[in-house]
Amino acid sequence: MNKALRRPVIAGNWKMNKTPDEAKALIEEMKPLVADADCDVVVCVPYVDIPAALEATAGSNIKVGAENCHWAESGAFTAEISAPMLKAVGVPYVIIGHSERRQYFGETDVTVNQRTKAALASGLKVILCVGELLEQREQGITEEVVRYQTKIALGGVSAEDLKNVIIAYEPVWAIGTGRTATAEQANEVNAAIRACIAELYGKDAADATVIQYGGSMNAKNAAELLAQPDVDGGLIGGASLKAPDFSVIVKAASV
Repeated sequence: MNKALRRPVIAGNWKMNKTPDEAKALIEEMKPLVADADCDVVVCVPYVDIPAALEATAGSNIKVGAENCHWAESGAFTAEISAPMLKAVGVPYVIIGHSERRQYFGETDVTVNQRTKAALASGLKVILCVGELLEQREQGITEEVVRYQTKIALGGVSAEDLKNVIIAYEPVWAIGTGRTATAEQANEVNAAIRACIAELYGKDAADATVIQYGGSMNAKNAAELLAQPDVDGGLIGGASLKAPDFSVIVKAASV
């Protein structure tokens, strides 16, 4: 982290977990544990949990995010949720382009860009996910992959809108597998993403952009990962479903 330039963000991605009652209970358990955080704290929850999460986080330092949104404002897109809908219910954050959306639901770099622009147009803060597959890392093309994904995703995004974009580097091979990039590997890729942003928007914009690590960050490895200068927080999967573990990560980002 480099707190002189960027405020770190720890965001939980609950994925398809927790009923509304369970969501409320987990947030109530989290609140006293993260109340003194010196970082931004976000929980990104399933759509049906959003009202309960907003109610439970009211008056606290925890913000709520959704896990995706569509690129259209409305229309014949059964089961989809639009950015204006999320904005209307009071959600400030949304994850876009998670690898599971890409892998299982046909997301492409183009649709990620469309969703990103729609979310930004509605005034949402975007947590934009990029990352390579295992075979791409083994082929030595990690940097090329994440640069490509970053450039496509940010196509048409203004420097002003970039202020509302957080990038989460999530090596696909490290998500939900228990495998984690080393702290040095995570920092190397985050630095490459930052260099790409500098090429697109200039050094000042790159220095101000929060770039998280999102590949199995947990209570045991968070401090080492967050000690790296270009790792500005985490997009946390499984560990975000356990309040004690999540709070340890938040504390590591609050040093």
